[in-house]
Amino acid sequence: MRTIGMLGGMSWESTAEYYRLTNELVREQLGGVHSARVLLDSVDFADIEALQASGQWSRAGELIAARARALELAGADLLVLCTNTMHKVAEIVEGAVSIPLLHIADTTATAVRSAGLTRIGLLGTAFTMEQDFYRDRLATHGIATIVPDADDRATVHRVIYDELVRGVVRAGSRAAYREVIQRLVSRGAQGVILGCTEIELLVGADDSPVPVFATTRLHVQAAVAQALIAERAG
Repeated sequence: MRTIGMLGGMSWESTAEYYRLTNELVREQLGGVHSARVLLDSVDFADIEALQASGQWSRAGELIAARARALELAGADLLVLCTNTMHKVAEIVEGAVSIPLLHIADTTATAVRSAGLTRIGLLGTAFTMEQDFYRDRLATHGIATIVPDADDRATVHRVIYDELVRGVVRAGSRAAYREVIQRLVSRGAQGVILGCTEIELLVGADDSPVPVFATTRLHVQAAVAQALIAERAG
């Protein structure tokens, strides 16, 4: 079994989901008391959030890249960046290591295309919804993206940073997200990407009239598939 290196802490709430889901999936596939081989490096999200807010993306990328190098030196065979937003700096991280980084937008796009969809709604932080790094990556897979309007983007972003990354899950926020999703569907979204790992703590398939694509679970599935290649070959 290969060792998965997790770049986490952004936030630790979603990183805990990464760890849980990874071990559950390995146990399901291998049976018995099997668990995943994982190395986890968890940053202080306050440092990263401050760099996000000030637009210092290159500096944030350098900090994460340093942690990626540490994971490679510790024996990781592949990397997962346990956050959607920080894939903005994926190229910086990839350039710092010789092991593969599984890109969350690629794993999500594979699932969207497998479902036969090409026009998708995107929920995430304001950075993910408004900047082009994520939408352009989806476009390389032939997927057109619809993002919420300005007011809805502000609501989605506020709930992530003021509530979800702090472990707060509110029924009122779930209702607000359902309304945002409905408006995306009314504009032609065939499905909705939950493009922030914490959003999965709030809403899921039951909250949407169209398919939802849970990026954390999809990312984990891809990582476990890579980690177990040797097991399956044997």
